[in-house]
Amino acid sequence: MSAAARIARRLTRPVVLTALVALPLALGSLDAFRDDHALLINASPSLPNWAFWLDRNAPIGRGSLIFFEAPRSELVARHFGESPQLFGKRVLGVPGDRVSHEGPDVFINGRKVATRLLATRLGIVLTPGPEGTIPPGCFYAGSDHPRGLDSRYGAIGFVCRGQIFGSGRAIL
Repeated sequence: MSAAARIARRLTRPVVLTALVALPLALGSLDAFRDDHALLINASPSLPNWAFWLDRNAPIGRGSLIFFEAPRSELVARHFGESPQLFGKRVLGVPGDRVSHEGPDVFINGRKVATRLLATRLGIVLTPGPEGTIPPGCFYAGSDHPRGLDSRYGAIGFVCRGQIFGSGRAIL
């Protein structure tokens, strides 16, 4: 037996044992990563991008892109089905900010952030979203799209931690 063959034979057992120990650890790490991250595809015109990377543990602040489950309502069901996909919106207001309405215009801390519509394209009347101080654990979520269904309407309202799956960033 050559010297190279003896060395290879001597190294085989430690390499195999190391692989057997490392494999479950690696798979566990990948499983944990998968539990906290996701690739999301956007089919809505309310966001300009079509692919997003979601991190369930990322901090959320003003300007963050959050993905959340919309509250169940007749409006959401009629427009998006009984089991709508996640909504993705920008955080425009954080806990402690003050939301106010003047006619169709929506303001956060005195700065105009949106204009509300009276009805959807299907003619469903839209109720105004909440006013007042944004409570702890909740956010005002909005979009630049003039017909985006977001916190400016009562069907969505403030988006609170229990609804939020995570924060994302556009990748495509």
